[in-house]
Amino acid sequence: MPSRPVPFLKGHGTENDFVILPDPLGGLRLSAATVARLCDRRAGLGGDGLLRVVRCDAIPEGRALAGRAEWFMDYRNADGSLAEMCGNGIRVFARYLERAALIRPEDGEVPIGTRAGIRHVRLTGTGSGDGADGGDGGAVTVAMGAARLPSGPGESVTVTIGDRRWPARHVDMGNPHAVAFVADLAEAGPLLEPPAVTPAAAYPHGTNVEFVTRRGPGHIALRVHERGSGETRSCGTGACAAMVAAARRDGRDPAADGTSVHYTVDVPGGRLEISEHPDGAVEMTGPAVIVAEGILDPAWLGPAE
Repeated sequence: MPSRPVPFLKGHGTENDFVILPDPLGGLRLSAATVARLCDRRAGLGGDGLLRVVRCDAIPEGRALAGRAEWFMDYRNADGSLAEMCGNGIRVFARYLERAALIRPEDGEVPIGTRAGIRHVRLTGTGSGDGADGGDGGAVTVAMGAARLPSGPGESVTVTIGDRRWPARHVDMGNPHAVAFVADLAEAGPLLEPPAVTPAAAYPHGTNVEFVTRRGPGHIALRVHERGSGETRSCGTGACAAMVAAARRDGRDPAADGTSVHYTVDVPGGRLEISEHPDGAVEMTGPAVIVAEGILDPAWLGPAE
């Protein structure tokens, strides 16, 4: 186990909440069980996932990125499983870096390593980031990369809950999504279990599932069941995937028509603004808040694994 108390923070982006563990030199060894304990809402700190803040050159997955980014977002789902990318998480990650005086708004675009590759963040709003005044701590914009819409057998998938079935669109934002359009978000039911998605071969490592409804021109709302976490109040990559799927459904494709498209995306925890540009780049802007910090008892954290 660690020989000294371990600092932690809690933060959220549109109420998608995370445990944050600063570990610049990569000294922590976190098993899936330990992450699940930390994210447990009754016996631990509680969170939809865990963000370990580590230097790229201190983690095997980040070493190839070390020449282009200093920091790596080691993201784990609430069940302890690894995830490629987290859109709300990377905004909260950036807010932590600002709070720790490791980046500043005047730095412009800052590269951050993830298992999905480099993502660039920009502090676009003002605020302390500590949430003490009840505000959102300012906005963060993330260059999310281009969406990938697989063609062929994996292009269209089916989402099933009980005896209800919906056609869905396969969209990859560095992590996988199945986007189903519904007349009413209540159609998805309580989302206590992962929806079934077929064909299973389209998602060999599981998937996030978004249920999306239209609110108006350029305006959608969604609910999401996240792989490894269950239904959450928000999913940044899911909002991007839903926006791209909605744009195609509305006959908009910036790469084809040369015009950027912008959507407002409402999630249960708030609102995100998402754009897709003719070069394929997707940008997401939303709030990020640090709400607390403290010290973990190393005896509770348990032995390294």
